[in-house]
Amino acid sequence: MGFRLYRRIKQLQKEKGAVILAHNYQPPEIQDIADIVGDSLELAQHATTLKQDLVIVCGVQFMAETVKILCPDKKVILPAPDAGCPLADQLTPEMILAAKAAHPGAEMVTYVNSTAACKAVSDITCTSSNAADVVRSLKGDTVLFGPDSNLGGFVQEQVPEKKIIMVPEGGNCPVHAIFTTDNVAWAKDQGLMTMCHPECPEDVRHASDVVTSTGGMIKAAKQAPGWMVLTEREMAFRLQTEYPKKNFYTRDSAVCEDMKKITLKMVGKALLDEGPEVTLPADLMENARAPIERMLAVSKPKQ
Repeated sequence: MGFRLYRRIKQLQKEKGAVILAHNYQPPEIQDIADIVGDSLELAQHATTLKQDLVIVCGVQFMAETVKILCPDKKVILPAPDAGCPLADQLTPEMILAAKAAHPGAEMVTYVNSTAACKAVSDITCTSSNAADVVRSLKGDTVLFGPDSNLGGFVQEQVPEKKIIMVPEGGNCPVHAIFTTDNVAWAKDQGLMTMCHPECPEDVRHASDVVTSTGGMIKAAKQAPGWMVLTEREMAFRLQTEYPKKNFYTRDSAVCEDMKKITLKMVGKALLDEGPEVTLPADLMENARAPIERMLAVSKPKQ
């Protein structure tokens, strides 16, 4: 059944002229069938170069929205329209506007793990891989940052010359919040290096050998034969695929349920029906596009 479904999806994809994008946290079978697998920045960068008019996004709502904002003339499909993000839910446009009113002149840096409505009232977006560069690029000494306070704290350490104000205070990703220094200690006892995502708590970041985005983890993995990977568990699969001779460990409980909502059967149905389609008001897309494009200009792919 699995192989027949895989072949059917590939056949439909060819017939429809579609491209399949998948985030590093997607289930292994989704990663295997995707044309492009990457982190949020990589998927956004690829979106600006796509030639196909039909785009299947295997991720969560904010990722599909970002692709639609960057490719307004393309049909963008999110097979599981209810795949949200608990972190994104912690920030609202009203919070951003209130923070900007309280700190006149301070620019709002909004993590891409946010709604299109939040991006539309922001000055620039960022991902975990370019957040420090984005903050550094701003002229003002005071920066508003949200919704992830752990990522914001990591950026503050990288860019101490700026004053970063979190919007909201204490915003965090529930998946990354479960990691502790005990996980790092276990890895050291096993002779493993530890890599963690910037969304992890401060003490975990300070104890880890490498702190980087999921895209950065693929590059960092070259440094050692064995790793403890402190992020969503499917990243270990991605790393194992890239480096089959290395060993990668993670916590089985590090699961983003929303990232697991898309199945191969849903991808096949999405291709057949060309839906559910991601639609956004034109004015909202226009307002949200500028902060995203400003971010991309700061993070042009290295040749």
